[in-house]
Amino acid sequence: MVSTTIRWKLASILGLTSFLSFIYFYEGGGWNQNSRFDLLRAIIERHTLRIDAYHENTGDKAHLRGHYYSDKAPGQVFLALPFVLVATPAMQVLGVDPQSARGEYVLSYLVTVWTTALPTALAGICLFFLALRFGCDPGAAAFGTMVTCLATPLWAYATVFWAHALVGSCLVFAFGAAVKLRDSTTPRADFFWSLAVGLAAGWATVTEYPAAPASAILALFALSQAWPRGAAARWRTIAGVGTGAAFCIVVLLSYLHAAFGSFRPSYSYYDPNSFMWMQQRGYLGITYPHPDRLLKLFFQCRRGLFFASPVSIAAIPGLWWLWKRTEHRAAALTAAAISAYYFLFNAAFYEWKGGQAFGPRYASACIPILCMGIAIAWQQATPLWRRILMALTVFSMFIALMVVSTSSQLSMVDSCPIIHTSWPQFWSGQVASNRESMLLASEANGGYGAFNLGQLIGLPGLASLLPLLLMWIVAGATWWRLRRKSENKSA
Repeated sequence: MVSTTIRWKLASILGLTSFLSFIYFYEGGGWNQNSRFDLLRAIIERHTLRIDAYHENTGDKAHLRGHYYSDKAPGQVFLALPFVLVATPAMQVLGVDPQSARGEYVLSYLVTVWTTALPTALAGICLFFLALRFGCDPGAAAFGTMVTCLATPLWAYATVFWAHALVGSCLVFAFGAAVKLRDSTTPRADFFWSLAVGLAAGWATVTEYPAAPASAILALFALSQAWPRGAAARWRTIAGVGTGAAFCIVVLLSYLHAAFGSFRPSYSYYDPNSFMWMQQRGYLGITYPHPDRLLKLFFQCRRGLFFASPVSIAAIPGLWWLWKRTEHRAAALTAAAISAYYFLFNAAFYEWKGGQAFGPRYASACIPILCMGIAIAWQQATPLWRRILMALTVFSMFIALMVVSTSSQLSMVDSCPIIHTSWPQFWSGQVASNRESMLLASEANGGYGAFNLGQLIGLPGLASLLPLLLMWIVAGATWWRLRRKSENKSA
């Protein structure tokens, strides 16, 4: 039996390895991240929600009464605000002007670390403990965690100032809090864990509007965990979830009213000449799930999850095995329902390819929840199947590494950008190839694009990945020594 202390040490190794792998890469600019960074700058530098001074660097913008606004939900920017308020004076102490081009560039990297890399690494730790709770040994739990973080498109989304990784992390946090409700023994614990569910699931919706149905599923899951313990526990759960959700609703509606004078989502305010399909196709571009798109989101070379990460297909039998255990049936159904919702939503969206992205972008927030099944699949697998899973993992990690080291923003026009673009760029040493900046063109002057940390110390091309590989070796050796020590104590 592995002690609690050893478990936390193992989880810390996993979390730190994932975090360092995420922050090793900075993916540069693009419409999506620029829209959010413009809003952040507008709030900090001009004390307004209007991005008029910065809007020229993005097409992802709302337009109302002659002013421009970010078209994104505000949750990620709001999460960045307290960090920026602390980081700005720290940068000044270090001799970096936060409002200079160099300072803004540094800040864009730091807020990406704070709002995407860190939450995703913490979600990985949460997944490790969830796998242990579902009956996996530490090796299986670690396998599932590392596959999720480093062998799926989640790695790419954790390196860019987009909301998908943050939303996926919030859903994992809410899921974990709901699981804790099952064993809660005091009224205070009931309220605390249910409040955590409401806040985490609610913040997912504040960060991305399409997360609302997934948040509702998690609220029902929390209630199901408290249900067997009687009416009092149920009402405490409803009160806690409701309080957390109400706070998030107030934040979101206050922002929408302050910016647009109404409670309609910001996607409702596009210029008539921008994204016309969102105004002409269904509700904001959402119609009904198309079966052909659904198949492509799983298997197509351009956007298919199982093409980008072949090992992730193991999540499906893993969730099935979890469902077969009566005590965990609700957890398996919740994970399956959230995953199904996201893929159906993506298949119902007119621009289902998701612009420049890696894998099924609009379904990517469900990847951590879906991949909970991978640890169970490893736990149940025979030695032969474990070898197959390990081979698929190595292949999937190589694909993810190849993409994040070149550019995570893959073409939506190319029929197979992983093969046609990422592969040749990687082997020719064209790492960090995105030259777009999160700054205005007049500020960037052709610079301030993507980079990796190896390049910052002067390593060229593929050699710039050597520090990352060294870090993995050290982490693996530390993990092995810790497990060996734990096994010796148990013996």
